[in-house]
Amino acid sequence: MVPQQAAGIRLAFPDVGEEELAEIAAVLETGQLTMGPKVEEFETLLAAAAGTQHAAAVSSGTAALHLAVLALGIGEGDEVLVPAYTFPATANVVALAGGRPVLVDVDPVAMNIDPEDAARRVTARTKAVLAVHLFGRPARLEELPDVPVLEDAAGALGAAHRDRPCGSLGLLACFSFHPRKIVTTGEGGAVTTDDPLLDERMRSLRHHGWSPSSAYDDMPVPAFNYRLSDVLAALGIPQLRRLDELLAARARIAAGYAERLAHLDVVLPAADPGDRHGWQAYVVQVDRRDEVMAALRAQGIGCQIGTYALHRLGAYGDQGPFPGADAAFERALALPLHGRLTDGELDRVADALDKLVSHH
Repeated sequence: MVPQQAAGIRLAFPDVGEEELAEIAAVLETGQLTMGPKVEEFETLLAAAAGTQHAAAVSSGTAALHLAVLALGIGEGDEVLVPAYTFPATANVVALAGGRPVLVDVDPVAMNIDPEDAARRVTARTKAVLAVHLFGRPARLEELPDVPVLEDAAGALGAAHRDRPCGSLGLLACFSFHPRKIVTTGEGGAVTTDDPLLDERMRSLRHHGWSPSSAYDDMPVPAFNYRLSDVLAALGIPQLRRLDELLAARARIAAGYAERLAHLDVVLPAADPGDRHGWQAYVVQVDRRDEVMAALRAQGIGCQIGTYALHRLGAYGDQGPFPGADAAFERALALPLHGRLTDGELDRVADALDKLVSHH
């Protein structure tokens, strides 16, 4: 008899179901599919979750970053500090706005921007620092040099730094609602801020440059169509309503991993004392990462590299070296993390790692 192939364990699975279907059906009934009342409802819930006055929803996390950079007036000749270990969009938006992304090394364990290296790279042209709360771990923003902080909170919805929600710590903060995030709209993003003028600018830039305060009668600048549709906002609304529940489920899984992997020679993810991790991904660090990843995948266990070392990509290859980013890139491994994971599946992942990784 052929042995049964064990079912695969998915890396991620969006937490969506009947409630989301009902919300989308309600939107289809109205015939109002693009940006409308559901986007507003989504924004209100998001601003409350992020602890800000304003939230402007857009078509992706990258669109959010792009408009945030433009709203700060960053352009030709301006420099923005960007961690060397992050998803490329963080640096790309600066380059696309005409500015120069200046890569900064990261702490090899926390994997967030290294404040000391950031301070060394500040020049008269530095206009902002794009600080990423990587994988949901809050960055130590208060240690950064004294330049405007733009939060890349793509994976940090629900995370908190020193009792303040990520998304309320910088001048502007950007979220992503990609399916691997805790709340998803399929594709989508948002920018949160307490500054009404920056919020107005975001709303103008996402909607061709029309000015919201002139009731869209005037278009002072040419801009983009980065709108989110009501259909997609409807998908995200029920998840935002149960954000605490979704976070608790991920925190439970993270705790389950920590317990099962404690005896292994693996660096486990954690937030600083007093902070709350957003658990967008559960990323451990292991030796011989590529080998371990291939072996897990061969057993049907979904896993993935953490993210990218930007200086190893053609677009940013002229900057470097970045030993912290290299170490993180070579060792980071994202394990399955979503609400449907069972204890048995956590056991399976832990047992597989146990055989591949040496013990303390």
